[in-house]
Amino acid sequence: MGGRGAPLRVSKWTLPPGREGLRVRSLVGSHRVLVFSKSYCPYCLRVRQRLGCSGAEHSRKLHPCYDGPSIQEVLVEMTNQRTVPNVFVNGTHVGGCDATLQAYQNGSLQKLLGSGTDVKPYDYDLIVIGGGSGGLACSKEAATLGKKVMVLDYVVPTPLGTSWGLGGTCVNVGCIPKKLMHQAALLGQALKDSRKFGWQYDEQVKHNWETMVEAIQNYIGSLNWGYRVSLREKTVTYLNAYAEFIEPHKVKATNRKGQETYHTAERFVLATGERPRYLGIPGDKEYCITSDDLFSLPYCPGKTLVVGASYVALECAGFLAGIGLDVSVMVRSILLRGFDQEMAERAGAHMETHGVKFIRKFVPIQIERLEEGMPGRLKVVARSTEGSDIFEGEYNTVLIAIGRDACTRNIGLDKIGVRINEKNGKIPVSDEEQTNVPYVYAIGDILDGKLELTPVAIQAGRLLARRLYAGSSIKCDYVNVPTTVFTPLEYGCCGLPEERAVKEYGEHNLEVYHTLFWPLEWTVPNRDNNTCYAKIICNKLANNRVIGFHVLGPNAGEITQGFAAAIKCGLTKELLNETIGIHPTSAEVFTTMNVTKSSGQEITQAGC
Repeated sequence: MGGRGAPLRVSKWTLPPGREGLRVRSLVGSHRVLVFSKSYCPYCLRVRQRLGCSGAEHSRKLHPCYDGPSIQEVLVEMTNQRTVPNVFVNGTHVGGCDATLQAYQNGSLQKLLGSGTDVKPYDYDLIVIGGGSGGLACSKEAATLGKKVMVLDYVVPTPLGTSWGLGGTCVNVGCIPKKLMHQAALLGQALKDSRKFGWQYDEQVKHNWETMVEAIQNYIGSLNWGYRVSLREKTVTYLNAYAEFIEPHKVKATNRKGQETYHTAERFVLATGERPRYLGIPGDKEYCITSDDLFSLPYCPGKTLVVGASYVALECAGFLAGIGLDVSVMVRSILLRGFDQEMAERAGAHMETHGVKFIRKFVPIQIERLEEGMPGRLKVVARSTEGSDIFEGEYNTVLIAIGRDACTRNIGLDKIGVRINEKNGKIPVSDEEQTNVPYVYAIGDILDGKLELTPVAIQAGRLLARRLYAGSSIKCDYVNVPTTVFTPLEYGCCGLPEERAVKEYGEHNLEVYHTLFWPLEWTVPNRDNNTCYAKIICNKLANNRVIGFHVLGPNAGEITQGFAAAIKCGLTKELLNETIGIHPTSAEVFTTMNVTKSSGQEITQAGC
């Protein structure tokens, strides 16, 4: 019997003469799976149960009163094994209980079951756990490559009971509704600007929350349906059920009615994503909402306190203020941790100028409901992070946006030995997204130390499927990935924040070019001059290669996407200087930028 992870041992033997030897040989040769066992043996029962899950066809029990002893003598001669169970698969001697269970766990038993037969050893080639952007991309790509694929997706309702359909966070409670509500706020600003451009209107302009939410949810519903249709067209089996590993290569799927089914697969991809973290204080889950609730909230949230300084916190605070609500943001320490802090503070300053109030260096310690209703009224008690000061305030809605936790702790990973980072629940993987358990992979937001971005998950999922089933060797590139924070003044970036660049390369090896700029569209309404800001960070040791790109202004996402491709190709400051700009655009400033931070020269602009 081999050690853990050892391959199946194929025993060679010389059959003893006589009737029993011929009989045993006939049994072994005529059954794909053959287990010699004793009815009272618990180890035999375990093996029979395990092989029953894998398509066992025959179990030969050794009864002392019949032919058991004589058959056992033959088995000892054939295999040199004196114990039961004694297992054969496709004519190969597997061994006893430990050897069989070990072979099942490392996958060699399933391969042996599949040899010489058309019967699949598993129900599926691939089971993807999680129906978000990454999981859907991976599953559809694997199905396109001819594999039998299942997607298991289940949304655990929020404490307030909010749930949603197929598509994951981005589609249902993330990027899509966020960008649409951001657009609603931008339209409000455009209405104000329009008077300066000659538009005249007499009716009072106001925003209707219910109309916006209904329109956005209708669009999201169409996306949910489209994903289901797409899976069906790709012949991917979709099950709206909660997946949990119960043993190697096997999951239990529990649907909304509590009905359980069991499914096996040769490989698994974990794409479970994350869910918002709560404060862990009295009243948070009872009375507060998160971004999981906000985008389908059936009533206008009214006066709102946003707790947190993440991109989710600032984006939500921004568009809520943009549609005319009274919004405050309670910040524990810094804005947009992990992003360039100069850019973060400039984005926050613009929000503050446009009516968002910031409560700095405070954290809530209690939420109390003063009045029921839609939205009702809440009392927030908070404590200073730098002393004993107490803050109290009343709000209609409290939105918690302090971060997200990986959905990995309750899916049975401990039962199959998949390691997670106990501090954050995230999964360490190799550069090919493989966990420490060889047949289990992970993609998306649950990866330890990787980017939490939808396009990254999609790219990783597709490339993983191609490596597994199409012989590809291309890996997901997690370097120089562009992103945008959709605050009222959008912040786009690609590459390193200035703080990290200084740490990695040293300040003396960097040249930072920067400028303020005034979008032409804002000149006639005469608003927000010298608020938009652009900078690039160049590595002097590599021919002034651009290692950090940052822009704060309208349409920052559209600008950043184009420059990101150039950065991937090795963009330098000289190449930017040689590039002819498109006039008059905001992006043009990157082709004319000539003031360095080290020079200390003035960067304010009098016009566009």
